[in-house]
Formats: sequence, structure tokens, C-alpha cells
Amino acid sequence: MMTYEKILRTAMEQSAVDLSCRPEDFCSSGNKVVISHRNEKARKYLELPFFFQMVSYGNNAVVSTSEDFAPFAGNYINRYGPVRAFETPAVLALNDELMKYGHKVCFMARYYLPVPEWMTEHDCPFRLSVMEKRDFEQYYLPQFGNAVCARHSERDVLAVGAFDGEKLVGLAGASADCESMWQIGVDVLPEYRRQSVASAVTSGLAKEILALGRVPFYCTAWSNVASERNAVRCGFRPAWVELTAKKTDFVNNLN
Repeated sequence: MMTYEKILRTAMEQSAVDLSCRPEDFCSSGNKVVISHRNEKARKYLELPFFFQMVSYGNNAVVSTSEDFAPFAGNYINRYGPVRAFETPAVLALNDELMKYGHKVCFMARYYLPVPEWMTEHDCPFRLSVMEKRDFEQYYLPQFGNAVCARHSERDVLAVGAFDGEKLVGLAGASADCESMWQIGVDVLPEYRRQSVASAVTSGLAKEILALGRVPFYCTAWSNVASERNAVRCGFRPAWVELTAKKTDFVNNLN
């Protein structure tokens, strides 16, 4: 069985691939700025090279950025530190500078990793089923768009569903975003929420992923309190945070 220390190390190794740095950089007491490069082993949904990507595992801030923006990035993280650099007043100053280069602050997310000794199976009133690819291909539907993604269906490798009779009411899906780590996404139909469906399918899927020798990870927007509670109930703990800048047109289109 994997220990939390090994799970955390795996995550840092993957973040190092993503950011073009070393795993040890996330454990340093000093902040770090590196130049971003493409890497075929990076998480598949990331668009490399980054213009500005900031990550913290709680010890410091590591920024992967372009050569042009690196001087400002270094001044920014050394001025504000690994906590304040992610807070709104500082982020507003960062965004002002990014706009001069045709970019804006876009995504801010918190990522979670499982602590094996905290993980327990959760029951719900419905039948649970472990689902292979052939079993969930029919469920590429808007109501399950967080669990499985039709646009990137090649990454969807495993799922756990909750069924009320023959009706799928909740689904947790695993996306093979990189070789060592699979991301969990969850959807529950509105009329079936608050019945422990999310925690049942999430905990069941996390257990299956670990049994296959992969590390499950879970991501939430900072404002998604319900999803964060689900992660904690299933034995996950906050592990790292990310802030991503994107081109101005991309951000404007999202809005």
C-alpha cells in the first residue's frame, strides 16, 4: 500500500515535470523562478510552455514562466511570499502586469491527495458499480461532464457509478492525465444529492486507482466548498495550489 509520503513525492515529481523544475524545489524555504518548456510527460491538459504558472506545496512559491516575464515574477514572489502571492490584493497587481503582455490571471485551483489511513469506504442507498471504458461510454452526457469528458474521452480510463435501479444517478470518473496520476471528477444528479452518493463513488474510485498503482488526485476551485467537503470526507487532504495565467482573449471568452 502506498504511503502518503510516496503519494506526495509522486505529485511533486509530476509538478516538476509540468513546471520544468526539480521536485526538491517545492520543499525549499526559498522561492524559485524557472523558464517554462514543453514536456511530453506533463499533464495532458496543460498548455506548455506557460507564460505564468505559480505553484505552492506550502513551503514556498515556484513560478514557471517566460523569459520576458521572469524578472517581474521573481520580484513578485519574493515581495509577497507563498501565501500572499495567491491572495487577491497581490493577484490584482500581478494581473495589471500580465495585461501589459496580453495575459490575465485565469485559473486558481486547490489540489488534493489521499491519505491512505484516512480513506474509508462510504455507503449510499444505491447500487455501486466499478465501470470500465465500455461500461460508461454511453454516459458522455452534460449531466456527467465533470466525471467524464467527451472532448478528451481517450483519457477516461475507469469510473464508479451509483445506480437507482437501471438509472445512473452519480458518477466518479478517472482521467489518466499523466502516467503516474489519475484525476477524479464527480457528478451527482441534483435530486440525488445529500445522500452520500458523491462520497461513495469518489472513495470507491480512489481505492480502485490506488490498487492499480496510480495516484488519484482531486481538484477544486477555491470557492467550491461542497466539492472540497467531499474530498475531505473521502480521505483527501489539500496538497498544493496553482495559479495560471492565460491569454487575454481566452479569459475574455470564458466570461
